[in-house]
Amino acid sequence: MDRIEGQLEERGYWGSKAEFLLAVAGNVVGLGNVWRFPYLCYKYGGGAFLIPYLVFVFTCGVPLFLLETAMGQYTQEGGITCWHRLCPLAEGIGYAGQLIILYSCMCYIIILAWALFYLIFSFSSQLPWASCDNSWNTDDCVNLAAKNLTLNQTMLNNSTPAATEFWERRVLSLSGGIEEIGKINWEILLCLIAVWIICYFSIWKGVKSTGKVVYFTATFPYVMLLVLLIRGLTLPGALQGVVFYLYPEPARLSDPQVWLEAGAQILFSYSVSVGTLTVLASYNKYNNNCYRDSLWLCLLNSCTSFVAGFAVFSVLGFMAQEQGVPIAQVAESGPGLAFIAYPQAVAMMPLPQFWAVCFFIMIILLGLDTQFALVEAIMTSVMDLFPMILRRAGRRESFLLLLCLTCILGQFIMVTEGGMYVFQLFDYYACNGACVLFLSVFESLAMGWIFGAERMFDIIEDMTKSRPNYMLMLCWKYLTPLVTLVSFVYSMMEYKPLTFNRWYVYPDWAYALGWLLALSSILLVPGWALGRLFAGKGSLKQRWRHLCSPDTELPLTCKRRAEMKETVFTTEMENLFRTDTNEHENGH
Repeated sequence: MDRIEGQLEERGYWGSKAEFLLAVAGNVVGLGNVWRFPYLCYKYGGGAFLIPYLVFVFTCGVPLFLLETAMGQYTQEGGITCWHRLCPLAEGIGYAGQLIILYSCMCYIIILAWALFYLIFSFSSQLPWASCDNSWNTDDCVNLAAKNLTLNQTMLNNSTPAATEFWERRVLSLSGGIEEIGKINWEILLCLIAVWIICYFSIWKGVKSTGKVVYFTATFPYVMLLVLLIRGLTLPGALQGVVFYLYPEPARLSDPQVWLEAGAQILFSYSVSVGTLTVLASYNKYNNNCYRDSLWLCLLNSCTSFVAGFAVFSVLGFMAQEQGVPIAQVAESGPGLAFIAYPQAVAMMPLPQFWAVCFFIMIILLGLDTQFALVEAIMTSVMDLFPMILRRAGRRESFLLLLCLTCILGQFIMVTEGGMYVFQLFDYYACNGACVLFLSVFESLAMGWIFGAERMFDIIEDMTKSRPNYMLMLCWKYLTPLVTLVSFVYSMMEYKPLTFNRWYVYPDWAYALGWLLALSSILLVPGWALGRLFAGKGSLKQRWRHLCSPDTELPLTCKRRAEMKETVFTTEMENLFRTDTNEHENGH
């Protein structure tokens, strides 16, 4: 046994505190901060949207962020085995989280492949999305970047912008629907393979390599964001864009959809409930101050979202002024912003190639370190599940290669002519906010009530030497499960089937596949708990008690050690007193 133990590789720790902070910052600050938050802010009440956003920050975002970070640091385990040690009954949350991460890996890196494709074309002498003279353009094409272009509303409605045609006809080669999968787009496939190669060599040695790469991938996007922000704010029309972004509409606060969108944005943006934070924190030393780290990282994430809005809407304001149309007509979110609206705006600026390169480098780097964290979360969780097999020389690299190749094979369908329809199906159902909300409900219930919020408080105090705010305990036990449960139920009631480009309706079998993807993670939580309850030995009460008990070999807090010493001391004193009494009676 000793010989086998000796062959196992060390799990390892972060090389420094900065590596952990940059890795988590890179994970939580991603594409959603740039292309989703600003759009939600404008669409759901401007500055008034910040009220539900902040409510969710304090009731769900920060409490769950700290909880997961503390869970990883305390157990030094991945996203599945940490649940096995803290609350075996809820181990299904770990498996469900890993499945959602796998689906996210499949979707997220496709976006990076598109961004790389755009980046390559950004070095052209003439940006291909800024002209209508290309082989893929139709007779309806209109170049909005052309000088002295006068457009009326009828012309706009009857024409297609050059940037839209480049995106749909050149990049995606979009077919008529999911039924028409068509042929593989080899250029996008090559870009996808290139991004996977970068990802592989960035994390193949675990935290040893990731810790070094994040010094660049987590910081450089901020340089690019600052450059684009300054450029955006100096453009004509920028002020109207910023006013449009933040102009408050308090009446929108009565719409439950506004609150639901704010909650979903927080859960995605903070990367909670799926296990990535647990994995990244598991490489910390036991006495790292995860309480202070969590608060600063949450603040950084929300501030980045807010500032990114200025960079995005100042440019959209400029574009609206150049075209002579309301900003509402040019405002987009998601891929529509990154691959149509922003490139179109860039084409109208002086030195368009330079600004296009800056923008797409920022998009790629923002996405890369989130992708690193997602893949590392799966790697660590599976390796901690099978340490005797996988934690040996060369095994990690081989397993990572297998994971990357499996994902690429699964993504072949997403780089076909009908691939965008498949991508949207995965994004809308498999990586749905409702799935993450469901996990959040049970995570807070399991840790707040079964493991015990008070016990978790003692653990954080023991690790950080500072007692967290009492409000966090109230959140773990009451507010977080209540808020996330109400949001989950409402999201189910307000469910609308996915459509593409507002006109394409998917066939019934595609919706069934979508629900299958969504339920595959959701059903793992109750399914695992019931399976363990029925498979165990002893009475139902004994099985329940066993599954709700944490691992006895977990580190003891100072408070718990003191209590145990006191118990032992009291027992010894009682035994001593009994012995003395018996001897005294025998003497008589």
